[in-house]
Amino acid sequence: MKINFLEIAQIELDDAIEYYNYEIPGLGDAFLTEVLSTLDRIGEFPEAWHHISKRSRRCQTRRFPYGIIYQIREQEILIVAIAHLHRKPDYWKGRI
Repeated sequence: MKINFLEIAQIELDDAIEYYNYEIPGLGDAFLTEVLSTLDRIGEFPEAWHHISKRSRRCQTRRFPYGIIYQIREQEILIVAIAHLHRKPDYWKGRI
């Protein structure tokens, strides 16, 4: 199934990569690798993670404190947010 991002979710990903690379060179690249691995898990088993709202699910990254918020649609998996788990937990709900 194809994975697509809301534009704001892509911006969140890009910003997090930039932040981590600023803090420690190369850490943003490690973060991207972790997110891509998490996206692969979602793509293989989209229904494996619990609902956090009526249509949305969250899969957590293993190394970083982020969750990928997504929805299973008819023809795609839609990434709604790349959410830092220590910030406002439901800030993304207005996006759907």
